Amino acid sequence: MRITGGRSRGRILLGPKDRLIRPTADRVREAVFNILGQNLSGYHVLDLFSGTGSLGLEALSRGAAHVVFIDNLDESIALIKKNIERLGYAPSSTVLVRDLGNRIPWEHPFLRGPFDLVFLDPPYADDIASTLVEGIPAEQRLSTGARVVIETDKKTDLPLSLSRLSRVHARVYGDTKISIYEVMN
Repeated sequence: MRITGGRSRGRILLGPKDRLIRPTADRVREAVFNILGQNLSGYHVLDLFSGTGSLGLEALSRGAAHVVFIDNLDESIALIKKNIERLGYAPSSTVLVRDLGNRIPWEHPFLRGPFDLVFLDPPYADDIASTLVEGIPAEQRLSTGARVVIETDKKTDLPLSLSRLSRVHARVYGDTKISIYEVMN
């Protein structure tokens, strides 16, 4: 697993030792950032179900100002922290240990936002992506024009709109479907 673009392009990330963590494949990350754009200067990013931290680290490599990484698995937290240190992004990163199975803990001080970009990559079997997105208080936590990138199983069909978000892209890469939503004005 490598960073696919930006100032850390080509740098190797540590990966999981078992199948509990499903990192986003390099080619899928590269495709996502081709859609989002290569310059994320000044973005505030929320990376939910972070796994190895690869999506948030890709954002930092492309100029994001700060990323909040959230996961609850001990192995994930250790990998995220090691990968942040390897790439030198500690000053621009916050790592939170939280179970996101039921809801996003918006009351936490680090989640006040507003966020310009949100990555949501829950376990495919849980089928909770749309429920979590519906719970995003978009008007309070997302900036104007913010985007939410949701990774699901290729068979999952998310609605065209979720809360105050409208789907602008949906593409399948192997077993993975990427759906990108934007805040509606």
